[in-house]
Amino acid sequence: MFSMLFDTIVPEALKALQRNKVRSVLTMLGIIAGVGSFICVVGVGEAGSKRVEEQLHNVGDNLIWLEAGGRARNGVRVGSRGSKTLTLGDWRAIMDEVPAIKSGSPNVDGHIQVVAGNLNWGTQFRGVSPDYFEIRKWTIALGSSFIDEDVDHASTVCVIGETIASNLFGSANPVGESIRVNGVPFKILGVMQPKGFSATGQDQDDFLVVPITTAQKRISGTEWLDDIYFSATRKEDIPEATKRIIALVRERHHLRSSEPDDFNIRTPEELIRAQLASANVFTFLLGSAASLSLLVGGIGIMNIMMVSVTERTREIGIRLAIGATERDIQMQFLSEAIVMSLAGGALGILAGIAGSYFLHSTLHWDIQLSQRIMIIAALFSAGVGVFFGYYPARKASQLDPIEGLRFE
Repeated sequence: MFSMLFDTIVPEALKALQRNKVRSVLTMLGIIAGVGSFICVVGVGEAGSKRVEEQLHNVGDNLIWLEAGGRARNGVRVGSRGSKTLTLGDWRAIMDEVPAIKSGSPNVDGHIQVVAGNLNWGTQFRGVSPDYFEIRKWTIALGSSFIDEDVDHASTVCVIGETIASNLFGSANPVGESIRVNGVPFKILGVMQPKGFSATGQDQDDFLVVPITTAQKRISGTEWLDDIYFSATRKEDIPEATKRIIALVRERHHLRSSEPDDFNIRTPEELIRAQLASANVFTFLLGSAASLSLLVGGIGIMNIMMVSVTERTREIGIRLAIGATERDIQMQFLSEAIVMSLAGGALGILAGIAGSYFLHSTLHWDIQLSQRIMIIAALFSAGVGVFFGYYPARKASQLDPIEGLRFE
């Protein structure tokens, strides 16, 4: 059967399409436009989803974020980091009493000026424990991070981001060099692997990290914390761990049941996963909208095939009269529709790739093309040919041979 299909039916279909080249090309334009637009818009959606996935990967290791402050009604944040009740004691108590937490890091941060030689740079500092790097998925590109002993002794050491390194030291290796923070010299132990800009446009590499005790004693001069970052053992443990943390912190802060929390607790991973789901839905909607032009192209194929059946009524009658079966006639016209849609699909894939590169080079849109998108587009275009070519092929196969021979 397949031998007959490729040896006889497909060549005959190509000959039939070549007899009306202009009409065939115009009919395929709908398929070309549909496949090309599908590839472009889905590529844009896939790029957006990829950015959200990268943000999800960078947010932290099963992160639970405890922040000083409170929330008013309707979820409006008030007094964020305004309260002074979050302490190192809360951090240690949670680490001791919440079994689903595997690591945690206190955090104090703020704005500072960093001076190196005759250069200075305005940036952010973070005072944390060594576990911070693992919790927030920061890797060290050069040098190393500080250790627990540095926290115990409030050592004047730091790890800097790529933005600080490039602005203060250029292409030179800053590890082992000294910078001044609030007039205090700090030794650079390492440089963090750059992460680039976040989805909100913030430079994630523009900050330096120091031991928490150093930040409290030598930079901020405070005893309370701005945040505490925790890492749950498993993703499944995050909801239960969050409940346990809320109950424990409320108890430690002596809050009555009628009093609101004097802290905020979040699980950014859940929010980003919701964004990822929204991005995937958006991609699906874009692809569905682009697929409408494929349906229009399919309707064009059915229309042309109906015209072709009418024009070739006498040919169909002769073939039936000399022994062709209804199946042969049906396969002949169906193969013409499939060949037309596949040719349009192939040209549409090329048009989609060219259009994607054009959008990327001119409008600087991020577009993520994948083999999966190409396969879906090709299968969809073939399906359009089968679906919209079946009715004309079926009508041709049911033609009465006598009526066909009488047709002028």
